[in-house]
Amino acid sequence: MESQARGGTRWRRFGLVMVPSVAATAVIGVALAQGALAASFSVSGQEFKVTAETLDGYGLVQYGSVVRPAGKDAQPVVVSAFDSATITDLCQSVVIPGIPLIGDVTLKIGAGSDPDNPVEAENLFIDLSQLDTDATFTNIDIGVSASHTSDDYGPEPAEGQYLPGSFAQQAERAYLEDVEQTAWATSAGSFKLSDLSLSLHRGKNECF
Repeated sequence: MESQARGGTRWRRFGLVMVPSVAATAVIGVALAQGALAASFSVSGQEFKVTAETLDGYGLVQYGSVVRPAGKDAQPVVVSAFDSATITDLCQSVVIPGIPLIGDVTLKIGAGSDPDNPVEAENLFIDLSQLDTDATFTNIDIGVSASHTSDDYGPEPAEGQYLPGSFAQQAERAYLEDVEQTAWATSAGSFKLSDLSLSLHRGKNECF
């Protein structure tokens, strides 16, 4: 079964070959910072990297799934879903390879640099292939059936979003520090990016 997009607005590709594409991306970023759009980040056929100083999430559910990036075989992922989360010092980067006459270009987004004004997300889903962090869980259940997670904890996986027969874990709260993750997709019902910065760099200049 495949993990599916859940946000209302989907960025299927970051086409950075032409200047207008960059301008359009910046406009969308400003709208997100103002809380005007639902958000869904995915880069066709590519993983992207994310770091954060802290992620404080309430209502966590995690379960196994599969994504099918364009031009690639199916990839196993762990879906981390939160009812709500605040994030400080967020960095998200993706390398766009082989742009004609330029070469590789890194698109980097930063937000939540002020701990008193963090990034805020509602109904947040992250399709992870790798995660390194220091984590503290509150009221955690490990080994529950993915088809029988509790509404009291986090977003309930829809049928088809989890692997048949797989188990899940759920927690009232998850507090993550020094987060480094690689993901195929991130989506949220709302995503407020405070202190938003968006930059382009020649070559590889990733968050980690």
